[in-house]
Amino acid sequence: MAYQTLVSVTEACKHIDDPTWMVIDARFSLADPSLGRRNYLEAHIAGAMYAHLDEDLSSPVIKGTTGRHPLPDTTRAIEVFSSWGMPSDGQVVVYDDLGGALAAVRVWWMLRWLGYMNVAVLDGGWQHWLKANYPVSSGAEVRVAAPFPAVPRPGLVVTTEEVDQLRLDPAWRVLDARGADRYRGENETIDPVAGHIPGAISAPYAGNLQPDGRFRPAEELKARYQRLLGDIPGEQAVVYCGSGVTSIHNILAMLHAGLGEARLYAGSWSEWITNPLRPIAR
Repeated sequence: MAYQTLVSVTEACKHIDDPTWMVIDARFSLADPSLGRRNYLEAHIAGAMYAHLDEDLSSPVIKGTTGRHPLPDTTRAIEVFSSWGMPSDGQVVVYDDLGGALAAVRVWWMLRWLGYMNVAVLDGGWQHWLKANYPVSSGAEVRVAAPFPAVPRPGLVVTTEEVDQLRLDPAWRVLDARGADRYRGENETIDPVAGHIPGAISAPYAGNLQPDGRFRPAEELKARYQRLLGDIPGEQAVVYCGSGVTSIHNILAMLHAGLGEARLYAGSWSEWITNPLRPIAR
């Protein structure tokens, strides 16, 4: 059975020695970009490779043009995944320690963007793996590099110009995955300008999770997003956050709920505000 949204720690552990399965540790801290790798080297799921949000999953920031975590181009992304020796027709499992909300969903989404569909986020992440006393290792893991079978899906990404049009189109929904206070323009501590894209609806990604850090049941997620989308299909939703990472949590939640695959505004708020002429709502 292939997993394309979420996989439990119990199911993942059954395949810990399966060569057709691969685990990727994507722990990362915005406050300390080296912390995730240090934690990985200290202890990680046995056999897991490490993905660094800034170094592996983003391209360099261009001040005044891009957001804080620009997508790498497909050539660079393919190079990274090839270097990790991805199983050509296997199963990939990705985890972090933030309920899947940071680099784990970025890896998940990038693989789907490149046409690799059998990738799932570990539900409950590192904390639930430890709680179950499943196998861990320390130090760096090594896999033999292998060509990555990419079939890019460029339609999953929307540009700033497209968002500016779609936010005014009643046939589309634009969802802001940041906390409700940042959406309102309050308590902005990350980006230099506060507020949200006019026309966007507040949909904090944290609402996808249960108190224990696992995703809410699919039926609860479906009800949540149906309230937000109305009669708009998931394929006609665009999500954004501060830098195009945590917003993917909402894409994952909608897909897991059976509502279709939303599109990503990868530049997100930090790119939107690079041009002072773009409108802002508070």
